[in-house]
Amino acid sequence: MTIRILLADDHSLVREGLRMILESGQDIQVVGEAEGGRTAVDLATDLKPDLVIMDISMKDLNGIEATRQIRMSCPATRVIGLSMHTDDRNVLRMIEAGASGYLLKSSAAEELVRAVHAVANGHDYLSPDIAGVLVEGYVHRLSPSDSPAYAALSLREREVLQLLAEGMTSKEIASRLRISTATVETHRRNVMRKLNIHSIAELTKFAIRQGLTSVDL
Repeated sequence: MTIRILLADDHSLVREGLRMILESGQDIQVVGEAEGGRTAVDLATDLKPDLVIMDISMKDLNGIEATRQIRMSCPATRVIGLSMHTDDRNVLRMIEAGASGYLLKSSAAEELVRAVHAVANGHDYLSPDIAGVLVEGYVHRLSPSDSPAYAALSLREREVLQLLAEGMTSKEIASRLRISTATVETHRRNVMRKLNIHSIAELTKFAIRQGLTSVDL
């Protein structure tokens, strides 16, 4: 049985390297590539892959929210998170969003293939270093979202929050999400009210602290 995989990473060289590793075997096929979270959600919906390998930090829609949407729209598709960092907050969020595995980009090729087979066969897989971080996080009772206010945001409000933090105007966001500018403004006001934040600068800082975007201050 061939394992059909979608790669989601905003660096083409990373995707190329992952493809080479995965397709070195005979039972894995990369059926699509996405350079952003929103594209990953669309491709997952169209292609129905067995597995998505998802970078955590992507512009437009981060890997955590993309994972959440994919798991909602394609429950049979499983997700492995991929990151450069052993950040306990992102590990917990990724698991909470529905990921079945979490790997570091520094992982050996053999571990990547092993993780793919494990997850495709219905098991969970965490890199050893990640497993330690996850256990420590639960011991200290870390919330997956790390902020009750953030947890109160709807999926659409989270999307608008990230795009605002990345410097997009309301008109640009409306075009990207295919909604009206007035609707974007409503979401922006609701986000600010729920987070008790009063400026775009503060929104950007909040988004970075929450790991929603990698935009530098």
